[in-house]
Amino acid sequence: MWMIPGQNQSWVSEFILLGFSRDPTTNSILFTVFLLIYLSSVMGNGLIIMLICMDTQLHTPMYFFLCILSLLDIGYVTTTMPQMLVHLLAHSQAISFAGCWLQMYMFSALGINESTLFVVMAYDRYVAICHPLRYTVILNWRLCIWLAAGTWFCGFFFSLLHTFFTMNLPYCGPNRVNHYFCEGPSVRSLVCMDTHIIEMVDLVLSVFVLVTPISLIVASYVHIGKTILKIKSTQARCKAFSTYASHLTVVTLFYGPATYIYMRPNSSYSPERDKQISLFYNVFTALLNPVVYSLRNKDIQRAFLKVMGHRRVDS
Repeated sequence: MWMIPGQNQSWVSEFILLGFSRDPTTNSILFTVFLLIYLSSVMGNGLIIMLICMDTQLHTPMYFFLCILSLLDIGYVTTTMPQMLVHLLAHSQAISFAGCWLQMYMFSALGINESTLFVVMAYDRYVAICHPLRYTVILNWRLCIWLAAGTWFCGFFFSLLHTFFTMNLPYCGPNRVNHYFCEGPSVRSLVCMDTHIIEMVDLVLSVFVLVTPISLIVASYVHIGKTILKIKSTQARCKAFSTYASHLTVVTLFYGPATYIYMRPNSSYSPERDKQISLFYNVFTALLNPVVYSLRNKDIQRAFLKVMGHRRVDS
């Protein structure tokens, strides 16, 4: 477990992820529940990706971004849940220092990527609702590709800073992380030095990856709301507000818990509460996104029936 200390090197060579419970019966129940959630998330998001790729009528900017969101959600839950499922049944909950570093990096990168993608999607809806006649001109494919590339760059760049500062700190014991995966604040609570400076660095990063996106999304939805109120048809207005409210709910479930976890000081760290809160933006949003953004969409339903119809014909 221990390493010889040296410059820029941690004492701890592995961490123990305590997870949710030590009771075998409880872990068996949790394994079943989380396995079903994980499979539903992967299958739901995978279905969205398949339908968007197969149906040429869905090759539009909105569905392009939805496809990326589904891809991110699959990666997001796969970064944490398979290992959590193994640990629920295995006797050992150990993860190597390098494995913890990689998991933290990928989780942060995909999370920040999704955070910035929500801004892009809000902008897409803003242009579509507030400037419908100029939609295809403003959101041309070149801009869409640049926006998508920008979200990936932000995710992997800011995650590298966050992970580097966190994992380069001295961990000289204990090595028991009271969480189901290597999340930054949970691991950082084991540091054997004052973390005031690293907390300030994390706060600055959080402003870029959380506060700024939230502000832009709120601004977009305010304009969208004003435009919806001007719609004369009551039925069309109610339909628009239904979609508006659903999207806002998912965004709130993602940003609310993430803001709490990453923008509060270590002094208010509560392991049991933080584990439960992390489930919202790690697990439940990946499960809800396909339902809210896509499966309730008539275009997606039409594409699904079209694919099923072709399969019946082929069989």
